[in-house]
Amino acid sequence: MLSDTERQNIDRELSHYADPRAGCVEAMKIVQRERGWLSDAALADISERLGMSREELDSIATFYNLLFRKPVGRHVVLMCDSASCWILGYEKLLEHLRSRYGVGFGDTTADNRFTLLPSQCLGACDGGPAMVVDDDLHRDLTPERIDGILERYR
Repeated sequence: MLSDTERQNIDRELSHYADPRAGCVEAMKIVQRERGWLSDAALADISERLGMSREELDSIATFYNLLFRKPVGRHVVLMCDSASCWILGYEKLLEHLRSRYGVGFGDTTADNRFTLLPSQCLGACDGGPAMVVDDDLHRDLTPERIDGILERYR
């Protein structure tokens, strides 16, 4: 069941669309912000409000890489694995994350603090290697810089 806050935020967002179905991605983002991820139950709740099936929402949610269909850590780290970042040494950074934090792509740290995911491109080729933590872009990364950056996210 959608919370009052979720329902109010979804209704506010849907007011921008002639057809509620057009706001499905925004509705899923609202619920994910509140719950952390999109469970089957969450999709069922959203589907009732939008007049869509849970399967339709699932197909859309699994298409978008920032809609999470399984639990993620408190902070999501997107590591750019584009050709530019690869050339600039992202593999060394990925190895550092594996050895220091125990995560590879798709993993969550044991303390549930971080989930590491690949990103095809973050649009920061001039400052690669790069990563995004939550909504914050970090450029010109080194293993030491990564440690300092991640320390800020509790």
